[in-house]
Amino acid sequence: MEKVLGIGGFFFRANDPEALAKWYLEQLGVSLVPNGPSDAPWISQEGPTIFSPFPQDSDYFPADRQYMVNFRVRDLDAMIAQLAAAGHEATHQRAMDGIGKFARVHDPEGNPIELWEAE
Repeated sequence: MEKVLGIGGFFFRANDPEALAKWYLEQLGVSLVPNGPSDAPWISQEGPTIFSPFPQDSDYFPADRQYMVNFRVRDLDAMIAQLAAAGHEATHQRAMDGIGKFARVHDPEGNPIELWEAE
């Protein structure tokens, strides 16, 4: 059986796509979409990717959102400090034995982002 190799893209609507893409670049280091052959796309570091549908009534992320992206990070505390210095508060900080540490931030349009430092 053939299997997909990973996430090739994550596409979502935005009120101001250009400004939001800039925020992801400046705050999280996610490169912008390439516009030509000399532009490099964001290349994620190899590691696990969790694919998990949630029930419609889940309270794991806000009810008015249909998705939450989870980004793996090398050092969660450093990422939280970097975001705090830029005025972005991390919430929902917790640790799960055998899994890692988590925190949540929201992008400028209110989309939830979970940050995960794997054990």
